[in-house]
Amino acid sequence: MKKSWIIAMREVKERIGSRSYILFSIFGPLIILGLVYLLFIFGGNQAEKWNVLVTDKAGILENKMMPHPDPNVTYSFANDYIDHKDFADGKRYQQFDAMIEINEKVLSNKISHAFYRTKPSFNLQTTVQYHIERRLEEVMIGRFTDLSVAKFREVKQPIKFSFRNVYDPYDQTSDVRTWVGFFFGLIILVFIALFGMTILRSMTSEKSNRIVEVLLATVRPQQLLFGKLSGIGFAAFIQFFIWLVVIGLGLFFMREWLFPSIYDASSMQIAELTDSGRILSVQEKLYNGKEFNAMVDLVYERVNFGVMITFFLLFFIGGYLFYGSFFAAIGSTAGTENDGQQFILPILLLLALAAYAGYYALDNPESQLTTWLHYIPFTSPVVVMVKLTAGYGPGESYQIWLSLLILLLSSFFVLLLASRLYQNGILQFGHRLRFQHIAKWLRK
Repeated sequence: MKKSWIIAMREVKERIGSRSYILFSIFGPLIILGLVYLLFIFGGNQAEKWNVLVTDKAGILENKMMPHPDPNVTYSFANDYIDHKDFADGKRYQQFDAMIEINEKVLSNKISHAFYRTKPSFNLQTTVQYHIERRLEEVMIGRFTDLSVAKFREVKQPIKFSFRNVYDPYDQTSDVRTWVGFFFGLIILVFIALFGMTILRSMTSEKSNRIVEVLLATVRPQQLLFGKLSGIGFAAFIQFFIWLVVIGLGLFFMREWLFPSIYDASSMQIAELTDSGRILSVQEKLYNGKEFNAMVDLVYERVNFGVMITFFLLFFIGGYLFYGSFFAAIGSTAGTENDGQQFILPILLLLALAAYAGYYALDNPESQLTTWLHYIPFTSPVVVMVKLTAGYGPGESYQIWLSLLILLLSSFFVLLLASRLYQNGILQFGHRLRFQHIAKWLRK
C-alpha cells in the first residue's frame, strides 16, 4: 500500500505541474462561467408582447380588463367556451398567442388556465395573472361586499392560475431542470475522457521508453496499476475542486451584484410597494419588481446543488474507476502507441453513447429504456444525474443507490480484469495487439 501511495503522489505531482493542467484548471471554469453569464443575459430576453383571447362564457369580466391598456398585452373577449384543441389548430385563432379560460365558477374556486403557443417570460406571466386577479377583485367587490378595495385586498385569496402549453396541456414534456442534470453528466464524461486519455498516454509512454521495467523491479504490477489510477484520480479531484471554488465564487458574485433575486427587498420598487401601507399579494410584488430571469431562477432557486455535487462525486468515482480500468487495460496491452489509439475508439463511442443516453432520458424520463440505461454502468453516471434533477417518486430513492452499487461492483470487476491484463501485458513490446492476445492474457 505504501508503494502504491508513493506512485500515486508521483502521478499527482507530475499532472498538477503540467502547463495543460494549470491552463485547464483556470480557463475551464471561466469558460463555463462565461456561458452561464450569457444564459443569464438572454434567459429573460423573450418576446414580451402578447395577443390574448379571453373566453368568458358567463360574462363575468364584462369584456373589461385593466382601466389603462398595457402596452405588452392586448386582450380580446369571446363570450363562449373554446376547447384548447380548437384554439391550437383553428385557423381563426392563430392570431392569438394565448387563450385564458374564465370558468363560470371562477369567483368561488379561484381557478383559471392560460394556454400559450410559445412559453412567455416569467415577468409576462405574472403581468397577465396580475391583470386577471385585479379585474376579478373588482367584480367580487361589486357583487359580494360593501368593503373598500384596500380592505378587500387585505382578506382576499390569490387565484390559482396556471400556464400551460396549448400543444402539451398536461405538461408531459421534461422539466428544464433536467438540463442541469444532463450538464453534470457531461462534465463527468469530460473528466473521464480527459484523465482516461492521460492514463493511456502515461502507460504507453512508460512502455516505449522502458521505464516500466525499472518500476516493476521494485513494485508489483497491481501496485503500479492502483497507484497510477489513484494518482491520476486525485489530480482529477484537485482540478474539480478548483473548478468548484471558481464557479461557486463566480455564481455568488453574479447573484449578489449582477442578477439579484426578484424576491429580495432590494430588487423591488419600494415606492410602488408601499401604497399607503396596504398588504400586497405575491403577484403584485412580482409585477412591480425587477425583470425576472428564468435562467437565474433555474440556477439559484430550482436546483439543489448540495445533493447534485454529492452524487456527482460518487458517480464520478465509480465512472472513473470503470472507464479508467478500460483505458489502463488498453495502455498495458498495446504493443505500440498506434495500437492504443486504434483500440481507444470503442471506449470513446461508449462515452458518446452515454451522452446520448442522458439526452434520451431528458425527453423520456419514465420510459422502460431509460430505466435500463439507469442501471447499465456504461450509461448510469449521466442518466442518474438527469433523473436526479427530474426527481424520484415516493419510495423510489433506492434506485439511485442501487445504480451506484451496480456501478461500483462493475468497476471492481473491470478493475480485476484490467489488473490481470496489466500484469501479463505490461512487459510485452513490439507486437500487434489482437483479441487472441487479450483472451490469452485473461486466462493466464
